[in-house]
Amino acid sequence: MKRSQGFVAAALFAACLLPVAARCAAAGESNTPHVTARLEADRMRIVVDVDGRRFTCYKYGSLQKYPYFWPVNGPASGRSVTTETSWPWPHHHSLFFGCDQVNGGNYWQDSNERGQIVSQGPKIAVAEGPSVTFVDECLWRRPGAEPVIRDRRTIVISVPRADLRVIDFEVTLDPLTDIRIGKTNHSFFSGRVVPELSVDSGGTLINAHGGFGEKGTFGVASPWCDYSGAYEGMAEGMAIFQNLNNRWYPSKWFTRNYGFFSPTPMYWPEGEFTEIPRGQPLTLRYRVIVHDGDARQAGVAKLFAEYEATAKASGQGTANR
Repeated sequence: MKRSQGFVAAALFAACLLPVAARCAAAGESNTPHVTARLEADRMRIVVDVDGRRFTCYKYGSLQKYPYFWPVNGPASGRSVTTETSWPWPHHHSLFFGCDQVNGGNYWQDSNERGQIVSQGPKIAVAEGPSVTFVDECLWRRPGAEPVIRDRRTIVISVPRADLRVIDFEVTLDPLTDIRIGKTNHSFFSGRVVPELSVDSGGTLINAHGGFGEKGTFGVASPWCDYSGAYEGMAEGMAIFQNLNNRWYPSKWFTRNYGFFSPTPMYWPEGEFTEIPRGQPLTLRYRVIVHDGDARQAGVAKLFAEYEATAKASGQGTANR
């Protein structure tokens, strides 16, 4: 009970730090979008709405490989910019966090016998307002074996303006044993956009340095990448930001023209293995921007600069560097 109460209290503190733009908008605009979160325990999900319209769900079903967000609806279209499953590689579920090659287990793909990230039941800390906050605790385990990692997540969702949606995702990996991760392109925070937004279908993938497509972004260290495109006459997109205090910042990106993008440090490890010793938690933070238009029209570079300034001011996660 004390651990749970402390976790929620920490989440409330994080909620005060993260959605700065949302708080400023709330102070200056009477028509700031209203965000709500509700737990639907029978369907094993948290539903997040903006002004009564569905934005996203955090799904944590007991048979899932890992918890994930879906849909992740665009501000204008109300349609998801991410796919829950799609060919090729249907194990990419929308917007998620996982990893392969963890002490011989696979917490990314294949059957749950190989490994599963199991939610212990999320809790809502802030249920409505200009932003909402919820927390979750997950165990990384295989059948018949003790868990190898306990992770604690804090998710803050805010709407700084009508044409943007923001997801702040913080996860602390607490090793319950010494962790050794082998080289893998399947690691950590990742997104898979719908086929209509993919480069293969005429969409745009761009990074902070102006690199385009898989050719210009794969294996390139960049603070952010953005995917955008149009369907039914509406242009929308999604960016993933890395927090500057993350270990490995800025990670190189594993990108694909079919719609996948992920800052993936384990594909370019410093040695044969990446080790996280027992008792030495690792915290990683990311921000997701869901926006109208393309990266230029949405001002993604400016939005990242604001995020960077907030991270510098708060000193979040400096112990990880």
